[in-house]
Amino acid sequence: MKNFKKTFAFIFFMLAGIILGAFIAYVCEGKDYVGWLAWGKNVGVESFAIDLYVIKFNIGLMVHATISQIFTIAAALIVFSKTCKGL
Repeated sequence: MKNFKKTFAFIFFMLAGIILGAFIAYVCEGKDYVGWLAWGKNVGVESFAIDLYVIKFNIGLMVHATISQIFTIAAALIVFSKTCKGL
């Protein structure tokens, strides 16, 4: 049960960092002094299709990472390490 709590807390903090970073990037997009927080790149494999006439597969994975998400994920990892020592 102890390992489950720590894993759940880690996933929670990581998702919170990703979502908060995406929100900050959305809010800062197009602003004069904080627009650089919304800058990001797409990383991954474009979607491609395999057509076998009877069945068709589409496979692909893309991740859009922004500067604000990197900052908030780092902050979430720091908060996780400070708060979850006793779990």
